[in-house]
Amino acid sequence: MNNKQQRGFTLIELMIVVAIIGILAAIAIPQFASYRVKAYNSAAASDLKTALTMFETFFNDNGKYPNATSPSTGSVTLTDGANSVTLTTSSNVYFASDAGTNNQTYAAATKHTSGDKIYTATSDAPTVTSGSGTKGSQLKSSDVPTAP
Repeated sequence: MNNKQQRGFTLIELMIVVAIIGILAAIAIPQFASYRVKAYNSAAASDLKTALTMFETFFNDNGKYPNATSPSTGSVTLTDGANSVTLTTSSNVYFASDAGTNNQTYAAATKHTSGDKIYTATSDAPTVTSGSGTKGSQLKSSDVPTAP
């Protein structure tokens, strides 16, 4: 009868497990960061789609689009002077717009400060298009296209 019984793992087995966990972490962490940026970009695109719906509804109700707004986040009041509606953006998503002649056209843009894309749309092309932006920066007035 053998009095010596083996218990536990050897040092080599433990080192192999630690190495495998390290390799998996090295692969997963950069992927997680890119998924976060994509989520920030999606929030900005979604907020612009909401704004476009609000612009078109405002036009249907009032016969003109609301006035231009400077880049801001949170609750953004869209108004033509007499009528107004409030657009609430997602956290850290900046929105700005440009009103055309007699408020018959518009251009709008959004960007999340942690995202790397700027989303724009105009009354002539109300589909959301994306352009490159700088991660960590806010939306600037120069990022908003001119109303057609």
